[in-house]
Amino acid sequence: MKYLALALTLATLAGCGVDGKPTPPARSGVTISGDARVGVSAKL
Repeated sequence: MKYLALALTLATLAGCGVDGKPTPPARSGVTISGDARVGVSAKL
């Protein structure tokens, strides 16, 4: 349980920017990141 709490704490701190300001990408150009979800919903 301690490891789960530690991992959650580190993820929270990293997510809020405690580890420093974001760094710009090394190269210029178009960068696409993230995830997309596609689904179909049907009423039968």
